[in-house]
Amino acid sequence: MKPTYYITTPIYYPSDKLHIGHSYTTVVCDTLARYKRMRGFDVFYLTGTDEHGQKIEQKAKEAGLSPKEYIDKIVGSIKELWELMDIRYDRFIRTTDDYHVEAIQRIFKALYDKGEIYKGTYTGHYCKPCESFWTDSQLKNGKCPDCGREVERAGEEAYFFRLSKYTRRILDLYEQNPEFLQPKARVNEMINNFLKPGLEDLCVSRTSFSWGVPVDFDPGHVVYVWVDALSNYITALGYENDRFDDFNRYWPADLHMMAKEIIRFHSIIWPALLMALELPLPKQVYGHGWLLFGGDKMSKSKGNVVDPVVLCNRYGVDAVRYYLLREVPFGQDGNFSNEALIGRINSDLANDLGNLVSRSVAMAGRYFPEGLEPGKEKAPLDDGLVAMAEALKATVEREVEALQLPAALTEIFKFISRTNKYIDETAPWALAKDEASRARLCGVIYNLLECIRISAVLLTPFLPHTAPVILLQIGAGGDEGLASWESAGKFGLLPGGVKVNKGETLFPRIDLEKELGELEALGAPVKEAEAAKKSAPQNEPVPGTVSLIEIGDFARIELRVAQVTACEPVPKADKLLRLTLNDGTDTPRQVVSGIAGFYSPADLIGKKLIAVANLKPAKLRGVESNGMILAADSGDGARVIFVDGDIPCGSKIR
Repeated sequence: MKPTYYITTPIYYPSDKLHIGHSYTTVVCDTLARYKRMRGFDVFYLTGTDEHGQKIEQKAKEAGLSPKEYIDKIVGSIKELWELMDIRYDRFIRTTDDYHVEAIQRIFKALYDKGEIYKGTYTGHYCKPCESFWTDSQLKNGKCPDCGREVERAGEEAYFFRLSKYTRRILDLYEQNPEFLQPKARVNEMINNFLKPGLEDLCVSRTSFSWGVPVDFDPGHVVYVWVDALSNYITALGYENDRFDDFNRYWPADLHMMAKEIIRFHSIIWPALLMALELPLPKQVYGHGWLLFGGDKMSKSKGNVVDPVVLCNRYGVDAVRYYLLREVPFGQDGNFSNEALIGRINSDLANDLGNLVSRSVAMAGRYFPEGLEPGKEKAPLDDGLVAMAEALKATVEREVEALQLPAALTEIFKFISRTNKYIDETAPWALAKDEASRARLCGVIYNLLECIRISAVLLTPFLPHTAPVILLQIGAGGDEGLASWESAGKFGLLPGGVKVNKGETLFPRIDLEKELGELEALGAPVKEAEAAKKSAPQNEPVPGTVSLIEIGDFARIELRVAQVTACEPVPKADKLLRLTLNDGTDTPRQVVSGIAGFYSPADLIGKKLIAVANLKPAKLRGVESNGMILAADSGDGARVIFVDGDIPCGSKIR
């Protein structure tokens, strides 16, 4: 019978703009799940969405939708992102799922019947964005200690969970089971900030809004979001519902993984709830650091969101996964930058891994087109490389089991670098000139291919798309025995007559300066939209939304007919064209547009189109753009909206 491994990410709060930071936790857990599967574990990987609460209710109302309609659209985009990033979860739970709602009502009633929940009146501080209650002593400068935003006074009839009675038991848990909460810094934070001052009973129901799991024995109350959300880890397995029957098989969880801002709920409230329910506790809770942008946490409200879809489409899913897993010191905060991402792609993936595979496969195909020959000759130089290859698997396992994924990748790429050096040391091109050295040449090429095989196997959890391609190129594709985790600990498994299959370059090098310019061009409209959102009054429509607007709002946009009098490509920017427009004024208008992939200058010069004339200037690739032209999205790209040539330049669209 296989050993089980149950791993979870937190269920994500539905956001209409997921950024690369959201992807971080999920990619880490997906990698761990793949690793465990390769090692023969019966793995269950759970993720999902946390869909209740006052904030959702308000956003849905603003959008003119029911909360469920509002959420359904967003959940679809989350699933699409996980599919794009090849996240292989086993179950996706939504807290609006019928079986979950049923289970939460049973859990709440069971806690009430046990005396763990009682009715009272709540008066205190509530942070709406975090959906968290705070005491006076927990506030920082009068604001939410988690997000730094304003809190509001809240007073209403509510049910309370007797969290205070579990202070000593949680402290004992940390002391007696030091691996329960990791990394160690999180333990000190929980003890000093929450446990030493003494836990207070927790408000676990609300009456001021209705979007939540109803308390079925007391109409008007809905279950507080964190009781609802946290319990997903057991309801998704079938606890207190008839939908699934996996609880006895997988619980307790081996690992709850989340970002550090919600560690309090998982390391204090969740264990206390489980203790009250008399259920086993998860084996480990891990609160990793944030992925920062310019030293600040990524946030849509701060305008520093990095779109993972754009990155995956430009560089490939494995390149983005590799950067997240390799660049960020696990457990600590890490910085994201386009320069660092491109640097990792060029140095590690293109220069080291890609170059090793390309050179080795090319030489094998050139010198042994019909496959390697028998009689491989060994040399003392090979011994160190073989010993390093055979020891690598155990080293990688040690680092991954300790959740040090960056360290595991570092060790693999040390070996890849050593194998690249082996090429220079053995100089196969020189051996190929002497027929008497052919057996030695065959031995060198075999060693290179076998080192690549071991590297590819160990990289499979990290680079799930690339590793099988590498195995195919070196002639090991389709053979499960050569791709199994256990095979990575044995040197010499490739068959003696192996024949390579040269393929496309794994990771083409990227021109850093050119690429940064193109990313800047892509980001300019996003930055401008985010800036507009920050400055716009709350009741004023913002570019990028689909809210209904008044006729007066539309009148603020000045659209004019303009004729293209000149057009040329923007230097070092493949997608940009610089247009000079006659918009009926005495001054030519310069507009930069990202349509070079669909139109040549000759296609545009002399044509009349529609220009936005009152847009604030922006710089794209260092070229000032005063406005924009209207184009429509079509199935095969962008299409400029041209107008009748008889309409005079400067005519206003109304």
